[in-house]
Amino acid sequence: MLHFPRWKALSIIFAVLLGVIFAMPNVVDKESWSRLPFVNGLQPLVLGLDLQGGSHVLLEVDRADLQNQLSRQTIGDIRQVLREQKIPYSGLGRSPTGVTVRITNSADVDRAMTALRRLSQPVETGFFGSGITSNEFELRRNGDVVMFELTRAGIEAKIGRAIQQSLEIIGKRINALGTTEPTIQRQGVDRILIQVPGLQDPERLKALLGQTAKLQFRLVCEAQPQTADERPPADCEEVPDRENAEQVLWVQTSSRATVDGEDLTDAQPSFDGRTNEPIVTFRFNQKGALRFGKLTQENVGRPFAIVLDNKVVSAPVINEPILGGTGQISGNFSTQEANDLAIVLRSGALPAKLTVVEERTVGPSLGSDSIRAGVFATVIGTIGVLIFMLVGYGFFGLIANFALFANLAMLVGLLSLLGATLTLPGIAGLLLTLGMAVDSNVLVFERVREEWRSGRSPVSAIETGFRAALATVVDANLTTLIAVAVLFGLGSGPVRGFAVTLGLGIITTVFTAFTLTRLIIAYWLWSYRPKVVPL
Repeated sequence: MLHFPRWKALSIIFAVLLGVIFAMPNVVDKESWSRLPFVNGLQPLVLGLDLQGGSHVLLEVDRADLQNQLSRQTIGDIRQVLREQKIPYSGLGRSPTGVTVRITNSADVDRAMTALRRLSQPVETGFFGSGITSNEFELRRNGDVVMFELTRAGIEAKIGRAIQQSLEIIGKRINALGTTEPTIQRQGVDRILIQVPGLQDPERLKALLGQTAKLQFRLVCEAQPQTADERPPADCEEVPDRENAEQVLWVQTSSRATVDGEDLTDAQPSFDGRTNEPIVTFRFNQKGALRFGKLTQENVGRPFAIVLDNKVVSAPVINEPILGGTGQISGNFSTQEANDLAIVLRSGALPAKLTVVEERTVGPSLGSDSIRAGVFATVIGTIGVLIFMLVGYGFFGLIANFALFANLAMLVGLLSLLGATLTLPGIAGLLLTLGMAVDSNVLVFERVREEWRSGRSPVSAIETGFRAALATVVDANLTTLIAVAVLFGLGSGPVRGFAVTLGLGIITTVFTAFTLTRLIIAYWLWSYRPKVVPL
């Protein structure tokens, strides 16, 4: 067990050196590190929100807004199905629990029920893929009235899909800010947790995430309100101005007078060449360009409103057809507002409105205090472990201390290589790893001491000690690794960070205890041929 082929010894040394190289960016300043071209791509550990400060926001899906969207979508689907089946109807509109429609001819009710039943899609409601399904809607009949009632399972399924889509869109928006290692994850059924280290402006983050970014280009109605209590015509609706909510504009509701922003392929901040004010330029795909070109070609000389999240951003006049599929949005933006608007338009519209449930900001001074406290605790703990091993095991303790530093370097190097984010629980994991690292050496050294005192030779005592302690060390670390897996699987955020650090620490600990320490002791044995074991 103390015999190491040359290739194995070189592999162990190479692995330790790699760990040291990957860990170096964390202790060498960036300027000095950048002068080494062969390691220029390596990055230091990213500090978490609790260490470098930043913004923490918890968002929740607005259920009422989502149900309104589902009702509007259902109304459109019902209208289309009944028109395709040529079934006359009336009274199509929302109800407290869904949507209702009255079939004009009683003889058509059964045919309408059959056609409309296809709109209700099955959704999964069982746990762990148990196959239990339910419908999004319950279709009921009361005489000539057909009622679509939203089911709880349908709403939960829609919320789940909205959360998944929102996670992707929010990720695109935050990454466009240029921040490093944001945390974006689902929390519970209808919430999203967002942590952005280094971002000290939570208001900007909330503004960026609070916009659903539903963009529409809608023709302005010819008639406009003259008094505050005047109601719009049947084919128009009232939309408030973005700058002044008391100022409203009547815009058309017909789909023929509207182009949605779903077909946008790009949006970039820019400056108007005439006024030098910040604007946002946009570009449609082929489908959107055709619709936008047709709308502007047929309505030259008429104003059309640019509506973002049901607020009028601007209402320019169509001076000439816009056939190239590109245009610009102006609205007294600041440079940052234009940049943020371009970000949300590029990333796409959120499927549902998100409201802020919780927010907090961790200042950089508090983060630096946490770093100092964590480093101080790590240093004190390390010194205590080093002294204990030196006092308790002498020369072998010195070897264990060297392996301890190699273990720490390999752990930090692995975390840096994986792009892990270091948090306060992560520092606790590092400190716990240092304490556990010498446990393996203690088990080995105590067994070696027993074998030596029982009359074995130094080589036999050391070899037997390593072999006999192997099962105990593996068992102890394996049980800890199982606990780490449970923490990682069931935990979130800081708990996962602690689990990752401790799990990697267990791997490096076993490696250094039963490869590096054994290699050093084996080299010492065959070089000096000692007559006694210095324990």
